[in-house]
Amino acid sequence: MKKLYIIHGWTYTVEPWTRTLALLKEQGVSVEMLHVPGLTEPSSKVWTIEEYAKWANKNIPDGAVALGHSNGGRILLNLLSTKPDKLKHVILLDAAGIYEESKKRDAARKVSKVFAPLKKIKPLRKVYHKVLGASDYDHAPENMKKTLANMLDSDKKLNFEPITTPATILWGKKDTITPPSQAAEMHSRLKNSTIKFYENWTHAPYIVDPDGLARAIVTTLREIDKGAA
Repeated sequence: MKKLYIIHGWTYTVEPWTRTLALLKEQGVSVEMLHVPGLTEPSSKVWTIEEYAKWANKNIPDGAVALGHSNGGRILLNLLSTKPDKLKHVILLDAAGIYEESKKRDAARKVSKVFAPLKKIKPLRKVYHKVLGASDYDHAPENMKKTLANMLDSDKKLNFEPITTPATILWGKKDTITPPSQAAEMHSRLKNSTIKFYENWTHAPYIVDPDGLARAIVTTLREIDKGAA
């Protein structure tokens, strides 16, 4: 099996991936977890999706197999929209990238300035961020708050049309962050993709079902190897 490169999602530690990574290693899979600047790698700048795509291009060799979870999937999709021949295969795990109009989010943004003073009142701070859909807001550096806004806005202009890279979409039916409807939409937009749903997976299968995730990844890698034979 080819070496697997993983770009994690919006997280400040990859420790929850430990079990899955260990199981993959036991199955003979060589894995490199890339540490995303500003998240699991220090960075004080505000990042754009274009810059993250360039970063991924630099850190993943041509012809590799890569897996992107959540925001990591968004990064890989944006890379492939400009370099469709970059990867041999891409695995999209509960990936971000599908833009959906959200009345709740848009309304929250409109009133955010009005209710911003709530942030100064500690007991109300969590309420404020829950309303705005930003659960990690409290411990996020200022540059990453702006980076997250850039990531969400980038989905409006993500062009799936040029992406011809073979893709396997793995998704949890219990995912409420990037719901199954987005998986179906992603599958319809990616010309050369297959899709598999898992009943007990949430948005973070490496937490709720690390053993099942490892099996799904190994199965996918074997299918990729079989297709190349």
